[in-house]
Amino acid sequence: MLRGRAGAEDSDPMSVVSNLFDVAMVFAVALMVALVSRYNMTEMFSQEDFTMVKNPGTEQMEIITKEGEKINRYTPSASDDSDPSATRGERVGTAYRLPSGDIIYIPE
Repeated sequence: MLRGRAGAEDSDPMSVVSNLFDVAMVFAVALMVALVSRYNMTEMFSQEDFTMVKNPGTEQMEIITKEGEKINRYTPSASDDSDPSATRGERVGTAYRLPSGDIIYIPE
């Protein structure tokens, strides 16, 4: 009787599906943690406001700001040319932050 009962449990095809779902969930969470750690995006989970420039000086540059719970993303090259008030930015210089906290701007 024991042998027949164990054989019935092993032949249940749905038990494999539930195990695969658990493995997929663990993999997805591990992948998200790895991506956040790799790209130093831990600021997204903090309570502080911040501004981040992604791909600076390239055509794919993005400016990402977090203000409270709201996250804004601005892509300068994606501005609409039909709007006369929309302008595209260009690099006009470089700013450096000194160890004392002062910021120095050097025009190009």
